[in-house]
Amino acid sequence: MAQVLEFKLPDLGEGLTEAEIVRWLVQVGDVVAVDQPVVEVETAKAMVEVPCPYGGVVTARFGEEGAELPVGAPLLTVAVGEGAEGHRPAADPGTDGGAARAGEQPGAGERRSEGSGNVLVGYGTSEAPARRRRVRPQGRASGAAAGSGTAGSGTVGAGSSGAGVPGRANGRVRAAEPVDGPVPVISPLVRRLARENDLDLRELTGSGPDGLILRADVEYALRAAAAQGGRAAREAGPHPDGTVREQALAATAGATATGATGSAGAAVPQGDVRIPLKGVRGAVADKLARSRREIPDATCWVDADATELMRARAAMNAASGPKISLVALLARICTAALARFPELNSTVDTEAREIVRFDHVHLGFAAQTDRGLVVPVVRDAHARDAEALTSEFARLTESARAGRLTPGELTGGTFTLNNYGVFGVDGSTPIVNHPEAAMLGVGRIVPKPWVHEGELAVRQVVQLSLTFDHRVCDGGTAGGFLRYVADCVEQPAVLLRTL
Repeated sequence: MAQVLEFKLPDLGEGLTEAEIVRWLVQVGDVVAVDQPVVEVETAKAMVEVPCPYGGVVTARFGEEGAELPVGAPLLTVAVGEGAEGHRPAADPGTDGGAARAGEQPGAGERRSEGSGNVLVGYGTSEAPARRRRVRPQGRASGAAAGSGTAGSGTVGAGSSGAGVPGRANGRVRAAEPVDGPVPVISPLVRRLARENDLDLRELTGSGPDGLILRADVEYALRAAAAQGGRAAREAGPHPDGTVREQALAATAGATATGATGSAGAAVPQGDVRIPLKGVRGAVADKLARSRREIPDATCWVDADATELMRARAAMNAASGPKISLVALLARICTAALARFPELNSTVDTEAREIVRFDHVHLGFAAQTDRGLVVPVVRDAHARDAEALTSEFARLTESARAGRLTPGELTGGTFTLNNYGVFGVDGSTPIVNHPEAAMLGVGRIVPKPWVHEGELAVRQVVQLSLTFDHRVCDGGTAGGFLRYVADCVEQPAVLLRTL
């Protein structure tokens, strides 16, 4: 006998709490194997293909492409075991969340299905928990389709809605009217947004875990009110399940302004566009703002003659073997400098009021992609030579541009190398990549007049900058680090002392 199991959006690791559905890889009615990727999601860190720990027939999907789901929200349901083929829905397979759990029988939840053991960053697919069908009390309103009555994960048939029965959207029960008791809101931003727009939160149905009201729920209600001629948001009725968040994000230049400073009925001036801060852009914004709030940074810089470094690289590449990249040589210089000035390879534990110095160098490097700025991390950069660094930089850069970086490849850095010279600029005062303590910036290398051996000559000159957390060291240490880096750029043979 088949058993219908629910697969929820797993914890993707690194403190991520939500993900956006980019592309479904399966349809309702498809047969999936254990560990088969079923959906591609985008987190604030990377694009991830999520494998399903169960094998069987997909009976329901929750959320359309473009929707944001919190961790723990249902992704899909799968009929597993004997008779699973009988769970192929007779309705349109493309109807998400519309397949009934007709095959779920009392006692079926007592059976257990072995998990795949697969691990996706932060979760393991161990044994599936035993599930029992929840028996609907006799006194409850009739009209719901047969199947599981589990709110937040059940699916209903075509006859599940009717007069006097709470509606369902994407398998979640919507409250028919406001409920007394505390309002399920955590975020003060959500409360402020509702308050400034005279919206009663008690009249909303939250789409988050356990009915938590999210910002998207408030924004949807405000948009619904504006669409109906500025009437009160409660007249718009309960909005559909917030898992389909592309509805709440569909505002364009002519849509209604729903920001914290705007009113529910105020029209956006022609030409203005509101772009949600989400995904990579939102993560970058949060991290940069936190760095500015918490880190008292300072910047020093110096010009250096990179002619000899460029010649050394040309000589290396003239020999047989893999080509050596310039960023790999700069990374090798960084690791050597950090060995001499370990104060900059550290972080500040604000709660313990301690400086933590690392015994390893996980070197991050800024990479601009179509999805925004990301900082992949080269693990144990201090233990790699120029060839190994070149190979790893190339691999991570390709993965970043393709959106395939995992959260583990984007976190855990101890120091960052920022080669902003690729944008054709000489200098910058970058923001420290929180919670790191320093960042080395490298400008473009261009021919400039330079006094060399007492004579004016045209040399390959680069501007180097160091932005550092003034809590971990004083200016003398930062200046010493930057001067050593400049010396290695001007005379690469200096590195031979530490090779």
